[in-house]
Amino acid sequence: MSTILFELGCEELPPKSLKPLRDALQTSVTEQLKDADISFDDIKSFAAPRRLAIQITGISDKQPDRTEQKRGPAIKAAFDSDGNPTRAAMGFAKGLGIEASELITINTDKGDYVGYEQTIHGQATTELLPSIFQTALDSLPIAKRMRSGDSREEFVRPVQWAVLMQDDAVIDATIQGHQTSNQTRGHRFHSPDYRKIAHATDYESLLTDLKVVADFDKRQMLIKNQVKALADEVNADAIVPQELLDEVTALVDFPIALRASFEPRFLQVPQEALISTMQADQKYFCLTDKAGKLQPYFIFITNIESTDPNQIIEGNEKVVRPRLADAEFFFLQDQKQPLFALTESLKTRVFQDKLGTIWEKSERIAKLAAFVATLMQQQGHDIEVEDTVRAAILSKADLASSLVGEYPELQGIAGTYYARLNGEPAAVADSLQEQYLPKFSGDVLPQTPIGICLALADRLDTLVGIFAIDQAPTGSKDPFSLRRSAIGILRILIEKQLPINLAALVEQAVKGYSTSDGSKIAKMGDTFTQVMGFLNSRYRAMYTEQGVSVDTIQAVQAIQPHMPLDFDQRIRAVQAFSELAQAEKLADSNKRVANILAKSEGSVADNVDEALLSETAEQELYQAVQQAQTAVKPLLETADYTQVLQTLASLDAPLTQFFADVMVNSEDAALKNNRLALLKQVRALFLTVADISELQL
Repeated sequence: MSTILFELGCEELPPKSLKPLRDALQTSVTEQLKDADISFDDIKSFAAPRRLAIQITGISDKQPDRTEQKRGPAIKAAFDSDGNPTRAAMGFAKGLGIEASELITINTDKGDYVGYEQTIHGQATTELLPSIFQTALDSLPIAKRMRSGDSREEFVRPVQWAVLMQDDAVIDATIQGHQTSNQTRGHRFHSPDYRKIAHATDYESLLTDLKVVADFDKRQMLIKNQVKALADEVNADAIVPQELLDEVTALVDFPIALRASFEPRFLQVPQEALISTMQADQKYFCLTDKAGKLQPYFIFITNIESTDPNQIIEGNEKVVRPRLADAEFFFLQDQKQPLFALTESLKTRVFQDKLGTIWEKSERIAKLAAFVATLMQQQGHDIEVEDTVRAAILSKADLASSLVGEYPELQGIAGTYYARLNGEPAAVADSLQEQYLPKFSGDVLPQTPIGICLALADRLDTLVGIFAIDQAPTGSKDPFSLRRSAIGILRILIEKQLPINLAALVEQAVKGYSTSDGSKIAKMGDTFTQVMGFLNSRYRAMYTEQGVSVDTIQAVQAIQPHMPLDFDQRIRAVQAFSELAQAEKLADSNKRVANILAKSEGSVADNVDEALLSETAEQELYQAVQQAQTAVKPLLETADYTQVLQTLASLDAPLTQFFADVMVNSEDAALKNNRLALLKQVRALFLTVADISELQL
């Protein structure tokens, strides 16, 4: 058992790719070692700006020997009647490089065959490793590889050195065009010269001495701890998005956090703009107070242990000041006219060539949002339709602002700031930034009633319009993010407990494209059908992500509920039903009932003639059905689907007995039709919630 060290030294690797490259390298090496049957105790990966490395401890020196069996022709074909080998046997032996006398008999279930067993001696690990590491490098997820100088080798960045060692010895190989050695390099400025690695186990400690924290996770933890300590000194909280943290970790070998400041006057600018420019352009960590308000500080990570940190701090303050001044300029420039005035330019800005301008979209959103607001009013929500229309008209105005032109991610947010400055009602102003929620899977939903209306109307209008011009998502292509929009609609209606019919919303959205000049939608009926189908198909993606089984989703989809909130309540009820002891038998019985009814000729009556119930089992089932119908009626009125299915579980015993004792397809037509009517009532009871026959229990 020994320790293996591999290191590839490069020019600075792409920071956003460093962590994925590290993980992919370790995964590939691990899989190849297992495929080669090379055992090891542990494998650890390292990643820093100029290196990727793997350290494998407790690795076996060679592959285990194995016995390999070769099977040839059947015994009957291998030997003639005198027991002499035939040409088939001799040819098989010759192919293996042995004499026919060395062949053995292999017994199988399909007969006896001639064969040969040979011992394959395992290769030395050191012989296999160069190929393993090169294969791992070749398979890394690199979008675009480059060549360095006249080398034919390709990699994400020019390679400068390669280390491959077993304990204290170099494994001689050529990897990425470089001869392997035991020489590494430290920090580009603090320790630029090559240094010898005495033993593979010394790697991490040696690099620490050379001012390189090679372990990505350790380096990241150092950054987090330093940032928190500096933030605590000014009683602030640092904004540390994971994506930014990963990128900063990938930019430095030896992280040292420093805190700088900027002029408080910039705090009048929307803090989202300041945070955006400091994070995206400068890779800074911004600080807020305990209430989330931006403070005039930022923390940055330097890669140099300076004797005069103040110079570095002052330099960063000089760099960030013009960027904050730009944001301030755009913000002040936009305030020279009210937000509503910006809507004028939307009349010439195209939303989509075939669907008109952004202004026309705003008008459609206003009509649809007003429709939703009216429904919410009727359901007891505190919302003003007039304010909703005003918010919708202003919803896209900030797209014409200078601030959003410079910082597109501030759309909606900038509108809220400007609306507040213009004295718009708080309900109107707050809704402008909420219209884009949720932005991604798991994101927060709009909180205000008007924000909910805008978020629904905007997404529905886009869905209908894009489907109408035949640009629906195909395969992995979804340029308008319609799948995300559809799930956003469903989430809002479900999680905000809004009992609104989805079909009514889509129908209203389709009507919104009709104008006095005609409709922008050629086939309104087809568009309605396609959009409804698309929205219904999103249930599966949404619920499987939550861990709901596909058959549960299909059981509810089978009855096509048009209200997402109602759909969700049925899903929860079927999940609870699946846990019942009777669930499996009832699901099977429902399948049987469905099949019998599907094969029946002609229409089945709705009512049962009690006088024709001659068998005890069918009489008992009829009584159970009558009782169940009475019991579930008030439960259905309150949409208590869980209790409905709990109640219908009582049909298990009488339904099972019915199938055991009663011949449904009786020769007596009257009896047969009456029994079919009884089963139809059983089926109808379960279909009030879902098609239980879809369950695979």
